[in-house]
Amino acid sequence: MLEDLLTALIPNGTNSLDTQKIDKNIEMLMQHSWFKNIYDDERYRRLFFGNRKVRKYLQNTYRVKRIIKKEKVRQKFILLLNEQ
Repeated sequence: MLEDLLTALIPNGTNSLDTQKIDKNIEMLMQHSWFKNIYDDERYRRLFFGNRKVRKYLQNTYRVKRIIKKEKVRQKFILLLNEQ
């Protein structure tokens, strides 16, 4: 968790995304029915695989855990998806 927080605060200078971490975080979100509904919607599912901004957002485990725990953060995430 500390590593995720530091990564969010101090970029490492690379533009590559950690696909394994993103997939792990999506799996964590898939345990919740509200996310399954979003994931099953084709217009959103494409974003999880092809949109760099969404994938970068989902790469951060700390952020994903906050999405799960806090309704307000979840709404902001859904707003991000709608903006893409």
